[in-house]
Amino acid sequence: MSQTEPTHLDDGELIAAVDMGSNSFHMVVARIEQGEPRVIDRLRDAVRLAAGLRPDGSLDSAHRARAMQCLARFGQRLAGLAPGRVRVVATNTVRRLASPHHFLSAAEAALGHPVEIVSGIEEGRLIFLGAAHDLPATTAPRLIIDIGGGSTEFIIGQGLLPRFTESVQVGCIASTLRFFPQGRITRKRWQKAHSEIALTLQQFAQDYRQSGWQEAYGSSGTAKAIAGVAKAMKLPGPGITAAALSAIRDAIIAQGQNPLLKLPGLSEDRAAVFPGGVAIMEAAFSALGIQSMQLTDSSMREGLLWDLIGRVSGRDPRAASIDALALRYSVDPQQAQRVETVALALFDQVASTWQLPEAAREWLSWAARVHEIGLAIAHSQHHHHSGYIIRHTDLAGFSRQEQQLLAAVVENHRRKPDKSLYLALPLHQRQAARRITALLRLAVLLRRPRRAEPLPPLQLRASARRLLLQLPLSWLGDHPLTAEDLSQEQNLISPLGMKLVLSSR
Repeated sequence: MSQTEPTHLDDGELIAAVDMGSNSFHMVVARIEQGEPRVIDRLRDAVRLAAGLRPDGSLDSAHRARAMQCLARFGQRLAGLAPGRVRVVATNTVRRLASPHHFLSAAEAALGHPVEIVSGIEEGRLIFLGAAHDLPATTAPRLIIDIGGGSTEFIIGQGLLPRFTESVQVGCIASTLRFFPQGRITRKRWQKAHSEIALTLQQFAQDYRQSGWQEAYGSSGTAKAIAGVAKAMKLPGPGITAAALSAIRDAIIAQGQNPLLKLPGLSEDRAAVFPGGVAIMEAAFSALGIQSMQLTDSSMREGLLWDLIGRVSGRDPRAASIDALALRYSVDPQQAQRVETVALALFDQVASTWQLPEAAREWLSWAARVHEIGLAIAHSQHHHHSGYIIRHTDLAGFSRQEQQLLAAVVENHRRKPDKSLYLALPLHQRQAARRITALLRLAVLLRRPRRAEPLPPLQLRASARRLLLQLPLSWLGDHPLTAEDLSQEQNLISPLGMKLVLSSR
């Protein structure tokens, strides 16, 4: 989808979101009604992916097989939905895989749609977006806590926008396995879990206490399970209270060595990971000064639906992230605009021949806007500085793969390209990334004088491994620096898998 030509969603169209969480995989399908998603179908499977993650970053075969079986079922339901109408994201456990490409390739084949890996910060943004649309409108700051299988997100925001987001490496599966292996639960073990989790939260607890949030909400299955047990045990409520958490903790410890935890209102499906989730929630209540928590039925998957609607309606948070990044690093906006205009003009001449997806036009546009951010650090090797910044900055709306792609294109916009940078990308993105890198390089060279001087009509033709650039001979004669730069580029561009041919007319 092009940012300059946003599409729209018609009433009755179907969209879908898949959340490949560390505990459960979720899918929601929604129909667009008056610009809003109305959920018409849900599927959930407790895959427990985090339980299959080995210390070396590999995934055991049993959990991998279970994940693929679940995704195949999801894929059947998603069959027929148009490209660009489905968002699929993977979270903590897939982030921690040592070699995620093999897993992702199989997952994408099962689903029929690409899978994005999102950072913990982006996960928090999507969680808050989904919850905020579900809750009554208010200008007061809210705290949202989402306890997943491998990580927990803490978000404070107002309206639809998060102000503070923290993602910590504690989740209900990981914490249960670490602190209560084989169901061995004692008061001493519980105190150890509480102390270590609370210590992890101390890095941001004081700031969160002082932020002025007025209401706390739980958005995960863990929160709903705790509230369900509290209600079944007739504990103080509604929702979750500090007193109820203490009583549930004592009830869990009272069962001691029982690997099959049984509590009123607790499903068998949730029992295996419940102790770790309760320990995290109790530590969060203590560290952040929470006395009571309400529930929200919406979370990241609903946030994905709203985010998708924004993308196809011209309200893409990624564009705002790019603009903010350029502003933060004092990019020359006139030069960035000049380079972007030339780059997109070249793109439009070769997109059909190269069969470049419309998303590639967005990637090229964003790369042109921020290719000079590294100048804020130093002129020498500034393309490497630019790539590093993009690779390691939290960019709202971007998946990890998109940031890697953008970093590779920007880092290779000058000097000899490093083709190894493309190996970190999904296989289906590598060729497009190399090709838009070539277009950005040409645009940068053509606009090196940094003036508003008009360029002659540019003619660019492409084949699989060849670019033919035609420029007037008289213009090249009047611009010897550009002529020399283009001549050198003929030798530099080969690592991108193509040959540059210059033709004068």
